[in-house]
Amino acid sequence: MQNGYFRLVNQNDGSGFGVALYQPQGGGEKINVDELAEYLDGIKVGYERVKLEMLIMTEKDGYYRLGTGQCPTIPETYHLTVSQDGMIATARFIPPSESGERITFDDFYKDLRYRNITYGINVEALQTHFQSDNDYCTDIVIARGKEPVQGEDARIEYNFNTELHRRPAQREDGSVDYFHMTTINHCRKGEELARIIPENPGENGYDVYGQAIKPREVKHATLKFGRNIELSEDKHVIRSMVDGHVTLVDDKVFVSDVYEVKNVDVSTGNLEFDGSIEISGNVVENFEVKAGGNVIINGLVEGARIIAGGNIIIAKGMNGMGKGYLKAGGDVIVKFLENVRVVTGGYVETEAILHSRVSAGGEVHVDGRKGIIVGGYVQAGTRVSAKVIGASMGSSTIIEVGVNPLIKTQYNNMQKKITDHTKTIKNAEVILMNFKDKMKKGLPYNESQIKYMKSVAKLVEEKTAELEQMNQYMEKLRNMMEIQKQAEVVVNDELHPGTTIIIGETSKTIQTSYRYCKFVKERGEVCMAAL
Repeated sequence: MQNGYFRLVNQNDGSGFGVALYQPQGGGEKINVDELAEYLDGIKVGYERVKLEMLIMTEKDGYYRLGTGQCPTIPETYHLTVSQDGMIATARFIPPSESGERITFDDFYKDLRYRNITYGINVEALQTHFQSDNDYCTDIVIARGKEPVQGEDARIEYNFNTELHRRPAQREDGSVDYFHMTTINHCRKGEELARIIPENPGENGYDVYGQAIKPREVKHATLKFGRNIELSEDKHVIRSMVDGHVTLVDDKVFVSDVYEVKNVDVSTGNLEFDGSIEISGNVVENFEVKAGGNVIINGLVEGARIIAGGNIIIAKGMNGMGKGYLKAGGDVIVKFLENVRVVTGGYVETEAILHSRVSAGGEVHVDGRKGIIVGGYVQAGTRVSAKVIGASMGSSTIIEVGVNPLIKTQYNNMQKKITDHTKTIKNAEVILMNFKDKMKKGLPYNESQIKYMKSVAKLVEEKTAELEQMNQYMEKLRNMMEIQKQAEVVVNDELHPGTTIIIGETSKTIQTSYRYCKFVKERGEVCMAAL
């Protein structure tokens, strides 16, 4: 492929000179009339642009007479451009006149060095041009920079199961076996728990001027851990110092033996432990149990508060007396729930929920002999299933699925924070604007006032950066809050009228009894479907 080009030449009979027009070959570009006009204007030679345009439009080589006498002696010239990002340098050569001289490779190369273009020079393309007689009026990439090689952030590999959401086995008679479960990660002394895979910093790139272009900054990683864990000399590996169990809570690794007590009452007071707690008896009213890992209670819980970073397992159920509270980072597995507030990031497994408020990030399963939900408000991220929901006469029952309640709470809190930050920034910007206006008017300021304005400017900068991060996190939460297509309420026996079902932002109050069915969201409405 060859672009069309032009050259000043003598007329064959020696009576004058003109410009020879050479048509493109192999699909090349036609002569640029603006480029030709600029060239002729530069050597101060008159011409008629319309005639030039007519000749260029023909499909044959042409000639346009410019004047009498000998053709001016004009050497080969070129236009050199560099892209705005400094990554590509392009040369466009204009041929010499018939009596003019060509540029040499060495002279051109010296000019590149004079312009500080030193990196990625395309010697092969330049040699091709200087060895050719018709490689003109063409953009030739004569130097190309190198893009940086982006690195990789450091990451942590955990050598244990970090998400334990295992359901208990169901016996043949329909009851749930709450004891034969493997919900704890056991570890041995000296066992490797986690390892940092170091970051890869990447490689510098370079523009055509030889200036380094750094890759994006990669993130480092730090192992976070509690007691009974040792860190290797290079700080890349952690190992257990004891035989026990390991849990991951808020990106922090905990290893501990299970703390065992008989009952939680006046003899023990409130309990708080980094690891897991196992209670062989009961937890009585008004006491609190807090654990970084799991809480396992083999007896009954009354109006108490149980908070766990991992799972909560209550073998004989809980009567919250209107003040009981369960909060788990993992799952809640309990015989029954009555007058209890439950908040969990995982699922809830029980045989009955009576007049309670339950919020689960995952699913709520109410199975076993009774499998009943009566009264209260039950929320789940994806699914609520029960044998019986509601009652023929009694308190209203509300079931909500489709949005993770924990994420919804985070979203609402973040929304308030963004509003507060935006208000702070606007107020500070008004102060800065007034200060700048007074400065322009020449009003004097003392050192204390200037110091205060600098602190206000710094506040705006910090709050703006925080606001940007908040908006990014808000967008993630918004995406996570989108209605899950598989969200459903499953009735394995009977659904009583008076029950309200909410899926996402759509709700429906049931007016008649339904059996063996499920409810999903279709075409913007809560609809009943067969199992």
